Amino acid sequence: MANISIIRSSRSASASVSAALTADELYFDLIELLFFAYRDFVSDPDEVLAKLGFGRAHHRVLHFVNRNPGMKVAELLEVLKITKQSLGRVLKQLIDEGYIVQKEGANDRRQRLLYVSAAGEALALKLAGLQTARIARVLAELGPGAREAAKRFLAGMIDAQDRDHVLRLIAKADLGVASHAARTRARARDEAS
Repeated sequence: MANISIIRSSRSASASVSAALTADELYFDLIELLFFAYRDFVSDPDEVLAKLGFGRAHHRVLHFVNRNPGMKVAELLEVLKITKQSLGRVLKQLIDEGYIVQKEGANDRRQRLLYVSAAGEALALKLAGLQTARIARVLAELGPGAREAAKRFLAGMIDAQDRDHVLRLIAKADLGVASHAARTRARARDEAS
């Protein structure tokens, strides 16, 4: 995901759109498609989460902790762009119910490092699987090149000052997933022999 090329603009998104645009010039179609796409993108996980008494905030925390084992609470706050109070309530529930494990930092005992438990990983992967199925269906309908085009579009929607950081975070998580998969395969081979 890190190899996404975006045409960079020296002007911010708000500066590039004149306040005097008419309704005919606004992208209402794309704006509304984004609203409806997001609604449906989160609907399948919402059903699973609701049965557990969780919501979308729980989903986001589980997702990023699963993708970034050992993530510091401060890093999670930065990624989610929420207050410490908002995160605290959600994190406490996930810890109390056994989905997230919090450990002290090895060098700094004040650091709180976050990990998913086995149950947390299973739930995070179940939710990601539901969303992946929806994405895969659409990409298959769109044909070759659709995934790269979608990645470029979505990366371009991220504020320019955050984009490189977000792409590095995703690339780092992707490397961690590949490394974890390789260790799992090696363990399975060792157990089979």
